[in-house]
Amino acid sequence: MEWHCKPFDALTVSQLYAILSARSEVFVVEQRCVYLDPDGKDAQAHHLFAMDDVSGADGAQGRPQVAAYLRLLPPGVSYEEASIGRVLTGTAYRGRGLGQELLNRGLAQANGFWPNAALRIGAQAYLQKLYESVGFASVGEPYDEDGIPHIEMVRRVHH
Repeated sequence: MEWHCKPFDALTVSQLYAILSARSEVFVVEQRCVYLDPDGKDAQAHHLFAMDDVSGADGAQGRPQVAAYLRLLPPGVSYEEASIGRVLTGTAYRGRGLGQELLNRGLAQANGFWPNAALRIGAQAYLQKLYESVGFASVGEPYDEDGIPHIEMVRRVHH
């Protein structure tokens, strides 16, 4: 498994295809949300992802697959604050602690890009405890997005 963090223009076509496939697999198919995933924000984002070269059953080279992914958005794109979003672990990679590693790497990258900046996210409510474990606190009331309960959360800078 190989980790990458790249701005949009540095992604290869294969990487972009694998990222969009993983996002569609999790958010559109698995979670049954009918929405346009390419929302115009990807070009302004840094994309953090773990690629896994999956071999076929016969040992032949398979297509590279995204095991874990999130995007980092600068302040002023989704919120006044910087943000992380589209956080996912591929179905075949769950239960291995990869989500926690992804979040830790994402927070480190965000701190590198925007030192001392707060982060705001729109989290799926069932993941609230996970985000709280890395310093996010819920703000506002839960809301429905595409039929899934969400909560806005903010991670403030600790000096």
